[in-house]
Amino acid sequence: MVDDNKTEQPTPRRRHQAREKGQVARSRELIGVMGTAATVGVLAATISTFPAHWQSLFRMALNKAVEGDLELQNPLALSAGFNVVRNAALGIALGWAVALISAVAQGGLVMAPASLSPKAERLSPAAKLRQLFSVVAVSNLLKSLLPVAAIGYVTVSVLARDWDSMLRLPAAPPGSLFAFPHQRMFEIAWKSTLILLAWSGADYLFQRFKFEHDLRMSRQELMDELKETEGHPTIKARIRRLQRQVRRRRMLKDTERATVVITNPTEFAVALEYGPEMPAPVVVAKGRNLLAAQIKQIARWHGIPLVENPPLAHALYRAVEVGQSIPAKLYALVAEILAFVYRAQATAARRGGY
Repeated sequence: MVDDNKTEQPTPRRRHQAREKGQVARSRELIGVMGTAATVGVLAATISTFPAHWQSLFRMALNKAVEGDLELQNPLALSAGFNVVRNAALGIALGWAVALISAVAQGGLVMAPASLSPKAERLSPAAKLRQLFSVVAVSNLLKSLLPVAAIGYVTVSVLARDWDSMLRLPAAPPGSLFAFPHQRMFEIAWKSTLILLAWSGADYLFQRFKFEHDLRMSRQELMDELKETEGHPTIKARIRRLQRQVRRRRMLKDTERATVVITNPTEFAVALEYGPEMPAPVVVAKGRNLLAAQIKQIARWHGIPLVENPPLAHALYRAVEVGQSIPAKLYALVAEILAFVYRAQATAARRGGY
């Protein structure tokens, strides 16, 4: 009932954590069967040479035994024995390599040091007994009995089919005596391999489905992971609010060096700074409603001219961010305002001089 709440797909972080623990979708049965299939394939390709090697080895051993000169260091014995061992070793080596490739292909190369760390429950006899007599252990046992039963059925069918031929083997030529059991063993081997391949393929699909199901997350787990990775939403909102306050204070401080403030007149206020060394006027502050009122108040306090131009104020507020130069299409309008401000300041200076 607890898993009913896990309705969300696993996140990449969840998958990464599972991989660090060595948890991947992997079927052990498929690994073993792939190795077995490779071994059977090699033996099938080389089995025709086995009778000749065994016959030469037995013939040489019997001859040497009759002569009283049976030594394992004999070159012929070493050669015959080497041929037999070589064919068997080739199948084993290829089976091991295919099993390794199958394991890597299923879940990739996993390095999980956490799974190797010592744990007390791994050494606990009580825990092992609980695992041995658990529902999972019983289900795995029953699951493994199905392919065993299928292999047993194939074996019995082959033997029942050739039972009459087996009864006539004592009177058969020596070549048939060697070929018959090899052929029947190979037939049982490849049919059993096909059964195990089909069964292990189904097991891999089941393991993959189970792995994906176990990784699913509840909404609460998603929220907890979001808090761990990106921080608590309340804290993040408070940090953003503090950052806005700092930017607003800095912007209001920069308003003190503005050349002119263009207003809407009540809704928008945009403070521009311009000097002879600057290529274009720069927006040092902008705001709406309450912030606009604060900008205009600072401008009045420091004697910065206020110019009402609603279209220009609206355009500057929408198109230009604080710290950016005004766009080229607004140069003419802003230049007219600056020229007007400079003339007014010059006129005021002359009157003050008189």
